[in-house]
Amino acid sequence: MIDLVAAPYAVLLLRLCLGALFIAHALLKIRVFTIPGTIAFFQSLGLPGWAAYATIAAELIGATCLILGIYPRWAALLLIPLILGTIVTVHGKKGWLFSNPDGGWEFPAFWAASLLAVFLLGDGVAVLIASPMPFGR
Repeated sequence: MIDLVAAPYAVLLLRLCLGALFIAHALLKIRVFTIPGTIAFFQSLGLPGWAAYATIAAELIGATCLILGIYPRWAALLLIPLILGTIVTVHGKKGWLFSNPDGGWEFPAFWAASLLAVFLLGDGVAVLIASPMPFGR
């Protein structure tokens, strides 16, 4: 049975943690790898260079929406393809365990499942703009 009192706070915790992860990964691309380095990496994967900008923007905008509670349920849903894309383009070939050399797809799969949980559970508490209900009430 779901604790209806605690569940919205658990969703908030998920939102904050997921948002922090997206900010960390965007800043990694900007500050450590640099924009030109990130573009070169994307191109080495066969992706267009502009996809690096789109990815960084999606990470920062999605993180902001999750953390501040701006349509967080829908932000979580829209970020899932981004994470699944990392499995397809980068981590899938590295095996399951993220501790494998260059990282496997264990962590991105868990990340995608966590985003799906936010979508299915709802916005949680501390929301600036609530998401419309996808399944009715």
